[in-house]
Amino acid sequence: MHVHSLITDSATLANLCARLSEAPFITVDTEFMRESTYWPELCLIQIADTQEAAAIDPKAPGLDMTPLLDLLVNNDAVLKVFHAGGQDIEIIYNLTGKTPHPLFDTQIAAMALGQGEQIGYSNLVDSWLGIQVDKGARFTDWSRRPLDQRQVDYAIGDVTHLSAIFPQMLERLRKTGRGAWLDQEMERLADPAHYANDPDCAWKRVRVSGRKPDMLGRLKALARWRELEAQAKDLPRGRIVKDETLADLAGHPPRKQADLAKVRGLSATWASNDIGGRLMETLEAATPLDADELPARDDRKPGLGREGSLVADLLKLLLKIRARDIDVAPRLLARSDDLEMLAAGVRSGLSVLEGWRFEQFGRDALDLVEGRLGFVVKAGRLKMVRTEDEVA
Repeated sequence: MHVHSLITDSATLANLCARLSEAPFITVDTEFMRESTYWPELCLIQIADTQEAAAIDPKAPGLDMTPLLDLLVNNDAVLKVFHAGGQDIEIIYNLTGKTPHPLFDTQIAAMALGQGEQIGYSNLVDSWLGIQVDKGARFTDWSRRPLDQRQVDYAIGDVTHLSAIFPQMLERLRKTGRGAWLDQEMERLADPAHYANDPDCAWKRVRVSGRKPDMLGRLKALARWRELEAQAKDLPRGRIVKDETLADLAGHPPRKQADLAKVRGLSATWASNDIGGRLMETLEAATPLDADELPARDDRKPGLGREGSLVADLLKLLLKIRARDIDVAPRLLARSDDLEMLAAGVRSGLSVLEGWRFEQFGRDALDLVEGRLGFVVKAGRLKMVRTEDEVA
C-alpha cells in the first residue's frame, strides 16, 4: 500500500479523492479535540482503500475540503468503513449537514461475530491481524502544529489496518449468514436525526423526575438557553451550567437574580452579571410545556410488578444463554427495554419479535413468558428445554 505524505494542498487532495471515488470501499477515521469546546475541533482526517492511504490536514491554510466531503456524503457508490464511528460521523454531519452513506462500522459488525459489544480498535487489530498497535500517540494534542511523522504514522495506521480487516470481516459475515443482522444497526448509525442538535430538544437529555408542565416548560427554556450560550461561546454545555443545576433551577426557580448566588453549582457573580441576567430572563419568559410535548407515561412499558420483574430477569438469563450458544453480543439480539416490555405482556412493536431477531431469540423468549420453555442444568451447564418435552 502506498502511504502519502501529510496532505495540505487542494490539488493533491482532489486527485486522491478522484481515485478513491472508484474504490468499492474506503476506510475513514478522524482525530479531533473536544474537551474544552462545544463543537469538536477537527484536526486530522485519515482515509484509505486497499491501494493507498493518506492523512489530510483540515487546518492547512487554503485547503479546499470539498472533494473529500463530497466523497464522504454524496457518493453512494463507495462504502465508508469506520470503527466505532459515531463521533467521526458527528463531525462530518456538523460540516455538511449529512452523514456518510452507505456505511459500515466494524465495532458493530464484531458484535455479530462474537467479539463483544464494544471491542476497542487495538483489540480488533490484534484479533484479526495479529498486530500490536503502538498506543504511544493516543493522547496527542492533535490541534498543535506541526505534527511530527510519528503522529501522522500512528493516525494513518488506523485506516490501513481497517482496510485489511474489513474484507476479512465481510467474508466471515457472508459465510455465517449474519450480514443481514447488521442492516438495522448500520441504518441507525447513519440516521442524520441522530446527530442533529436542536436546542429546542436539548431538555430531553436532562434527567428530571416528574411531569409537571410548568417545571418541564422551564427546563425546556433553560436547556435551550444553555445550548445557545454554549454554542456562542464554543464551550462544553456543562461549563455553562451542569445538568443537575439546570434541573434544580427548573424545579425551584429563583424569584430574583440575586438569589442565583444561593444556587449550588453557579458562581456567586451570576447574581449581578449579564449571563445571570439572561438566565433570569429565560426563566421569566418560560411557559408550561404543551400537552402534546409532555413525555409519555410509557404505556408501551407497563409496570412489571414483582412477578414481572422476575420474568424479565429470566428473559435476560435466556438472552445470555442464547448469545453464548450462537456466539453473538447479547445487545445485538435484544435490549433490556424490549425484554421488560415482553415480560409485561407487550406483543407488538418490539424488534425482538421481528425478522432475524425473532428467529434467533424472540421465538424462545416468547415461549418462555408463555410457559412453553424452561431451564434445566445438565452436566453443570444451563440449558433451555421445552416444557412439553419435560412433561412427556
